[in-house]
Amino acid sequence: MAHTEAARLLSVWEEALPRTDADRARILHRAARPQAGPGELPRVPVGEREADLYALRRALFGDRMQVLLECAPCGEAMEFDLDAGELAARPPRSREPLRVAADGWEIDFRLPAVADLEAAAAGAAAGAGAEGDPAGAARELLVASCVVTARRDGAEVPAERLPRMLPAAVAERIAAAAEEADPSAEISLDIACPECGERTTAELDIASYLWTELDAWARDVLLDVHLLATVYGWTEPDILALSPARRRYYLELCADV
Repeated sequence: MAHTEAARLLSVWEEALPRTDADRARILHRAARPQAGPGELPRVPVGEREADLYALRRALFGDRMQVLLECAPCGEAMEFDLDAGELAARPPRSREPLRVAADGWEIDFRLPAVADLEAAAAGAAAGAGAEGDPAGAARELLVASCVVTARRDGAEVPAERLPRMLPAAVAERIAAAAEEADPSAEISLDIACPECGERTTAELDIASYLWTELDAWARDVLLDVHLLATVYGWTEPDILALSPARRRYYLELCADV
């Protein structure tokens, strides 16, 4: 990794270290798409952001992603690999509005963007929407924010009334259409345990996964800097300018000092 790239990533890590998970996801996305203009990233569909983060992960740490999952029934640790390159190649098929027509309803909606998810989560936490059901409240707010037009038997339905009026079957059709159009928005794992044979499902959070890797990398690099600076008196830029192979060699020599 070149000095400029290593220094940039350390700056990303330093900025994200004291922040919340949501803030870290935003910071990592900005690192994945540094050329994005002001206000562009919050409008990106969720699956497009996820694809960007998989691409960043691939560029930094390679294609192979090792995932550890605990079997829900028996507690056995299950380890398997995923391909970051394959997941990075699954952005939304289109940003154009989608249409679902069923049971007298015609719904035109756009794919949820990052800002929609954040606003829905904040609104649910503040008590808006379904009472006593934060997840349901978030879904209601998300539907209301993403609907472009809604008609029932030819009559227009205001977006804010839609979540409570929409039949479950139609809502499921909308969710299925959105999932088909944006396959990276939610990566679900369904793994059979080699010990008990039962299946465990879980969602893969690439922002959290990537942050864990970046945090471990940064701490390792800073330890290298500390050791080499202590022994040789070099500055951080000097040490970061070394290739990983040369840095390892100097670290091995430090053991004999």
